[in-house]
Amino acid sequence: MEKTVQLYEGKAKKVFATSDENLCIVDYKDDATAFNGEKKGTIVGKGVVNNRMTNHLMQLLEKNGIPTHFVKELSDRETLVKKVKIVPLEVIVRNITAGSLSKRLGVPEGVKLSRPVIEYSYKDDALGDPMVNEYHIFAMNFATPEELSEIAGYALKVNEVLSAYLLEHGIELVDFKLEFGKTSDGKIVLADEISPDTCRLWDSETHKKLDKDRFRRDLGGVEDAYLEVYRRLLG
Repeated sequence: MEKTVQLYEGKAKKVFATSDENLCIVDYKDDATAFNGEKKGTIVGKGVVNNRMTNHLMQLLEKNGIPTHFVKELSDRETLVKKVKIVPLEVIVRNITAGSLSKRLGVPEGVKLSRPVIEYSYKDDALGDPMVNEYHIFAMNFATPEELSEIAGYALKVNEVLSAYLLEHGIELVDFKLEFGKTSDGKIVLADEISPDTCRLWDSETHKKLDKDRFRRDLGGVEDAYLEVYRRLLG
């Protein structure tokens, strides 16, 4: 499958059209950003880790009944995916207090929540991806009640499958961001990526951070943390 025209370049990926109008190629970059692009840098090898980890986990989720955009891994950095129209929502699932939730509610990091929490943000970098609730989503026609119900159901199932799988590899899934898209026939599927860029991952024994917080907070050892997750999951 050949790349044709570049459709999009984001903070972490480029997306290319192909000779098949229903398929795209995603190319993962080593660029790193935080705080809606205010902080920029490079994490060497990140593109490879994020591409291969995403594909590995998407295939695991497919086996557990969650439809995804994944079609085929083409190389260390490139993957063939179904072309989708992204639903303009970031879906955040939280299991343990951390990051903005800790700040908003004045709770220390590391408190296990009695049940998973789902939050939604409107996807708009210029606005800082503001939090929205169901009333905003329906009033602004970001998604229908039926679509949002399906998205929330998938998000909780992803959480259940990934939490158990990662724990088997000594990793605690603290929180994570998902994006969903609609295929040409209107089917909702999981899109974007699942990686240390989009998930908070802690070592289940030491609680060492193994994700992009090491970059955000200048903790050092960023590349090593990404490679550690890669090694545990893909050998």
